[in-house]
Amino acid sequence: MNTEKAHFPLNAWYAAAYDVEVGRSLLARTICNQKLVLYRQTTGVAAALEDACWHRLLPLSMGRLDGDDVVCGYHGLVYNAEGRCTRMPSQETLNPSACVRSYPVVEKHRFVWVWPGDPALADPALVPDLHWNHDPEWAGDGKMIRVQCDYRLVVDNLMDLTHETFVHGSSIGNSAVAEAPFVATHGERFATVTRWMENIEAPPFWAGQIHDARGYQGPVDRWQVVRFEAPCTVAIDVGVAPAGSGALPQDGGDRSQGVNGYVLNTITPETDGTCLYFWAFARNYSLGEQRLTHQLREGVAHIFREDELVLEAQQKAIDEHPDHKFYNLNIDAGAMWARRLIDRMVKKEAPPPRSARPPQRGGASGPAEPDPRRLAVVTLHPRQVG
Repeated sequence: MNTEKAHFPLNAWYAAAYDVEVGRSLLARTICNQKLVLYRQTTGVAAALEDACWHRLLPLSMGRLDGDDVVCGYHGLVYNAEGRCTRMPSQETLNPSACVRSYPVVEKHRFVWVWPGDPALADPALVPDLHWNHDPEWAGDGKMIRVQCDYRLVVDNLMDLTHETFVHGSSIGNSAVAEAPFVATHGERFATVTRWMENIEAPPFWAGQIHDARGYQGPVDRWQVVRFEAPCTVAIDVGVAPAGSGALPQDGGDRSQGVNGYVLNTITPETDGTCLYFWAFARNYSLGEQRLTHQLREGVAHIFREDELVLEAQQKAIDEHPDHKFYNLNIDAGAMWARRLIDRMVKKEAPPPRSARPPQRGGASGPAEPDPRRLAVVTLHPRQVG
């Protein structure tokens, strides 16, 4: 793991906004150092254009909508949803080069996703799976935070939940999180970290949830299953059940007596040093209680505010010590694999060196790169010396 400037693949779907943010007004967003303007056409379909007029580069987000077209706020050039200029002031002949870039857009899981790379590769099937955010069997809500840090630091944070013990001790953390063993796995596009904590005292947040929803007080079995999908989406299966009630995988995995949630996170690189952190908390209990949805959203927002303070302080320290390299512990296994998957995506997009020779496997050039298609499973304990 290193601390050089942030890098990110362009051939990926990134959340640009919650669907409710995009309407009949112009919304400016920056994604992967590219400035975009988003809006909703009269049909309800979202569109995304380069946020710079072809004529004098004024941000189109400073203009206005006219039907499905964007009118530049400087000299009135008009652009359709494909980015083509359809009208110029004081002339009938249109310059054929008068256009701005349009971006592939998909709406799914309550987010508007944008593809900043090669549009020919923009496969909607590659949108990250966050279906809990709109599944009628789950209820929840979330927010977006603009964090002053490299987006990969947020991924690191989510892949290693031992920090809950020390950063979130008043809500979701206790000593059991840092002491429990975990299993780390990885594949071609995914990395997971699974942790079970058996017969423990529930931290304040979960003690309150299972008491209010199930009327239970006492020791619990707790789970955290963190699933990273490259390059920047993390879905975390979390919850507690009465100890010994059958929730443990070896006991059948029956969670029906407990409370289960999903912490949904997708982190969009904005610039090299900032990111747009979209999150939601979905639950499968007390589905009709809108007041609880609001309370949970605000409570989780407070928890993430604690993370934001840590991450921004960490980024500041990194900027002040650009030559410092990170040191890794066993607890960093999931974060390390997430970064490797990101690096592979970036490397895949990089043009080959002019004099590059076919890579050798093994031999004098060093060990062969592990085949990412093979699934690796590592079981670790935080106290294990690696």
